[in-house]
Amino acid sequence: MTEKTLAALLTRCSRADAQADADLQLAQFDADLRPLIGATAALAPYLARLVVQEGAWLQEAVQAPKAALAQVLAMPGTLEGPGLQAGLRQGKRRVALLSALADLGGAWSLEEVTGALTDYADAATQAALREAVGAQIKRGKLPGMTAQDAQTGGGMTVLAMGKMGAGELNYSSDIDLICLFDEDRYGLEDFQTARAGLIKATRAMAASLSEITGDGYVFRTDLRLRPDPSVTPVCVGVLAAERYYESLGRTWERAAYIKARACAGDLAVGADFLETLTPFVWRKHLDFAAIQDAHDMRLAIRAHKGLGGPITLPEHNMKLGRGGIREIEFFTQTRQLIAGGRDAELRVRGTKEGLALLAAKGWVPKDTARELSSHYTFHRTVEHRLQMVRDAQTHNLPQSPEGMARIAAMMDMDQSALEHELRERLSAVHEITEGFFADTASPVAEPAHVFDETVVARWHSYPALRSERGAELFAQLKPELFARLAQADKPAEALLAFDGFLAGLPAGVQVFSLLKANPQLADLLITIVTVSPMLAAHLSRNAGVLDAVIGGDFFADWPGQAALTNELSARLGALDDYETQLDSTRGWAREWHFRVGVHHLRGLTDGATAAAQYSDLARAVLCALWPVVIAEIARRHGPPPGKGAVIVGMGSLGAGRLTAQSDLDMIVVYDADGVEASEGPRPLASRQYYARLTQAMITAMSAPMAQGRLYELDLRLRPSGNKGPVATSVDAFESYQRTQAWVWEHLALTRAEVVAGPAALGKTVEALRQEVVRMPRDKAHVCRETAQMRARIAAAKSASGVLDAKIGAGRLQDIELFAQAGALIGGMVACDIPAGLAAAAQAGLIDPQGQAVLDEAYAVLWGLQSATRLLSSVPLKLDQLRDATLHFLLTAMAPFGECDTSHGLEAQLLQTYARADAVISAALAPYITGAD
Repeated sequence: MTEKTLAALLTRCSRADAQADADLQLAQFDADLRPLIGATAALAPYLARLVVQEGAWLQEAVQAPKAALAQVLAMPGTLEGPGLQAGLRQGKRRVALLSALADLGGAWSLEEVTGALTDYADAATQAALREAVGAQIKRGKLPGMTAQDAQTGGGMTVLAMGKMGAGELNYSSDIDLICLFDEDRYGLEDFQTARAGLIKATRAMAASLSEITGDGYVFRTDLRLRPDPSVTPVCVGVLAAERYYESLGRTWERAAYIKARACAGDLAVGADFLETLTPFVWRKHLDFAAIQDAHDMRLAIRAHKGLGGPITLPEHNMKLGRGGIREIEFFTQTRQLIAGGRDAELRVRGTKEGLALLAAKGWVPKDTARELSSHYTFHRTVEHRLQMVRDAQTHNLPQSPEGMARIAAMMDMDQSALEHELRERLSAVHEITEGFFADTASPVAEPAHVFDETVVARWHSYPALRSERGAELFAQLKPELFARLAQADKPAEALLAFDGFLAGLPAGVQVFSLLKANPQLADLLITIVTVSPMLAAHLSRNAGVLDAVIGGDFFADWPGQAALTNELSARLGALDDYETQLDSTRGWAREWHFRVGVHHLRGLTDGATAAAQYSDLARAVLCALWPVVIAEIARRHGPPPGKGAVIVGMGSLGAGRLTAQSDLDMIVVYDADGVEASEGPRPLASRQYYARLTQAMITAMSAPMAQGRLYELDLRLRPSGNKGPVATSVDAFESYQRTQAWVWEHLALTRAEVVAGPAALGKTVEALRQEVVRMPRDKAHVCRETAQMRARIAAAKSASGVLDAKIGAGRLQDIELFAQAGALIGGMVACDIPAGLAAAAQAGLIDPQGQAVLDEAYAVLWGLQSATRLLSSVPLKLDQLRDATLHFLLTAMAPFGECDTSHGLEAQLLQTYARADAVISAALAPYITGAD
């Protein structure tokens, strides 16, 4: 397909009353292009000079502008020796001229114009580096390097920063470069020689680009963005740079690296370096502390440049002034820094691309992103015209009316219309961005309640407030927090609860920045610390989970186990390091765990729903992590021999009902299928292989790491308990269950379910479980064993109080044990307790009324268990609860009866326990004496 000519692409034309210089020889151009070229030359002396110098080339180039551009971009790769500098400058003239005409004529978009300028900067930088490094190689200053190594910079990489890195070079832009070299490329004895040679090559490269000769210059080159430029050479070792950023890197440098990319030399070295810097640039948690840093930078730039005044058009700086380009860039980059650590899709270099993604992800309102993107395009378009006049690196609007009229003509606008639009757009950008950066919170009145000064006085000694920055942020937050604490039913209690949270917080800057930027989180924080000591303690140790509240669909519908498994599996699949995978799993699970708890605390879900969600989460972790652990074992010992292994969930995990603090009861069953040993670098006998695999899974789940631990695992329900192997072969499992297992072990199988591992083996194990559960039973024998177990449990453990829903006669464990007996007698394979109770009724152990009593009691007590396990890790005493905690408990129990006081709740629970105990005792009584 034939490319359109430049004339065919024109959508506008600069206006000019002045006559074009006779030297332009406009007659050589198509009639449709003459008005544009003539007006351009009349308005911009620099461009007029270029038309004269490159007129012959331009005559051909306008017939196929993209093809002409491609030829110019390819030319630096062919230049060498004495012709390099002249050739590079000629190429720059041609790119400048073609892009200016395409810009002024509306033939190319802003992105196409800045892209053309950037692409030429890349090509010129690579050519200048190749020549400079080649010269050092010829002189023997880069030991071990050959002429071919000049193409890859002899181990040196050049990073394009700022607008060049983003592909957004302006018309008369400097280029910001950082030059690094791979220290490992040279031996110890050659290091200093090579280092000196690469420093000389860097200087020569910069000179080739920036020196003004009779042919002009290519690009003004700035090397000052490198680490600590006042004391470091122009080319820095990669390892030295890494150490600098790890220890001394500042927020502005993090922001700078958003746009960084390798543009010349050894691109692989540059890419590896940028990958290494990922944790420095993109923080793991939402980084609202970056807002204040960015705001400070804005104010410092304004003060240094004297640009802090109101918006007046004469000499207004379109880049750094109020409402200018830098405001939009800071707005975008700061939002990227805040959230990019959690969402890699936000790590883009372009400003408009960044705005679009931030809007798509919900970090910026869509209307705001569209407005700023439009303003950015307009601002950059005006900036280009300012620079086209004389090829000056200026961003200031003209001071004189005549100068403004010139820019309006280049914009194909009336002067009054341009001035009106400039005021409107600059003011709009300032309003949007200033509202984001400035502290716009309304003054908070002093709370009427007077708080205990002895409590407040000790806060300054807490770790979170020891840093100057943390103390300063908290001082700004304190009035608002006090106001919210004063609104609690018992402010003194609320203060003590908040004190406990603050005391446990290891650092404060990120959390306080998060609260300052998102005041609505303060309500959630106060609710958590006043209602749930357990959740508050968890939050103080893991404050990063607050990120999830604003960083995702925190209040969306529950996704379900399958979606959770897929999400975690995808996350782990993107990571290579095993420990990183384990830590990532912990962080991910912790956020979802916190979500379930907050939804329950806020009354968005009830206890039964929370129990199911905790179970979904635990199962998702097991499903996603099991293959990762297998892969790690397989790396050393080969793939699992035979048909693999499955994890069988037992107890509450098997039944799909967990609390906020549940351990996971499970067993591992494998099928070596006759294979005696694994095949790998270090083979293991099958039995040993699966034992080691199980131990690795235990460690993966329960070992404390940087992100804490996942779950405690309990494998005591495996055959032979703690005396048996940690993993059981399917044959041994079948033999044991059929010939050796105790009744209580068969009772446990009524709530067992395969939750992870190969589907085929899972079906085999499930079929075996069902066969065992359906085995013919002697009703009297099962009941006698159940009654004896009940008596042993009662002798060993007693309830901790009226709020202990689990231990004691007529409570959860008692009802579950009885339901399991009913399931075993009736051959009921469903894992849930109501099904077991129905089986007990069908077997004649209880009548329908007794079944109804136990069904109701089970629902009541699960509601209580879910609530109390969310509230505290220690037994709760009803008469010692804070008002806020009691209110939550009463609300959680409201669906099960009318009780709006602690005395009413106590009476309801005691009655529930007694009625359930009576039903179970009556059902088992005949078998305690031996009667059938």
